[in-house]
Amino acid sequence: MRQYLDLCQRIVDEGHWIENKRTGKRCLTVVNADLEYNVAENEFPLITTRKSFWKAAIAEFIGYIRGYDNADDFRKLGTKTWDANANLNDAWLANPHRKGEDDMGRVYGVQGRTWAKPDGGHVDQLRKIVDNLKQGIDDRGEILSFYNPGEFHMGCLRPCMHTHTFSLLGDTLYLTSYQRSCDVPLGLNFNQVQVFTFLALMAQITGNKPGMAYHKIVNAHIYEDQLELMRDVQLKREPFPSPKLEINPDIKSLEDLETWVTMDDFKVTGYQHHDPIQYPFSV
Repeated sequence: MRQYLDLCQRIVDEGHWIENKRTGKRCLTVVNADLEYNVAENEFPLITTRKSFWKAAIAEFIGYIRGYDNADDFRKLGTKTWDANANLNDAWLANPHRKGEDDMGRVYGVQGRTWAKPDGGHVDQLRKIVDNLKQGIDDRGEILSFYNPGEFHMGCLRPCMHTHTFSLLGDTLYLTSYQRSCDVPLGLNFNQVQVFTFLALMAQITGNKPGMAYHKIVNAHIYEDQLELMRDVQLKREPFPSPKLEINPDIKSLEDLETWVTMDDFKVTGYQHHDPIQYPFSV
């Protein structure tokens, strides 16, 4: 929690104003931020200085694991995070690759599970990683990437958190996640939860112990219409201790995650928080 607040304060104190053409807004911006999450000790990085809706963050990542490309499938899991990008993005609405309402195109989990090969067929990146880690193999290329420049034109949004690298030391699993761009007031809380949960889940289904998760952000920013709430409200609040995340121990395989897992299989305990803050969202 403290490292999150330190980053927010750093942006407020040291950030540069940058125009964002996609949203038409200015962003107060810093470059390079490194966060760490102790998954081994179950120090769940859920924001406590405002109420955070963690289930939607986990639901979104389960959708990535399943390779979903439709906002309705994400809604059925319990998150509406893709509604706006799928249906309110003017450039995507005019894109000939869009297949209709709620279609997201070839983004995020689609790339992770069915990366198109130029000579035909697809690569299931996640399956390869799971199979290796279950055998205790780390070939120094246990990499899941959603970033496919050759198919940017076929999706509604370039990935923000784009690459996840797993490292195995003995029977302890580590994760390094890379993010090119981060809306800190809104997106980072989601992303922290997802990085932590992804490592916890992968350790569980591959029979390894979770270690540390490392989260590297290149461009961290606060939009101009979020700044007052961050500076004058959230940063004035004292944080509470980190809560704990409980995951159903019956989740034992990638197939479990692909089929029957729901948000009822996750529980957060000891979560104390301040009141919600309604930060504006930029499409």
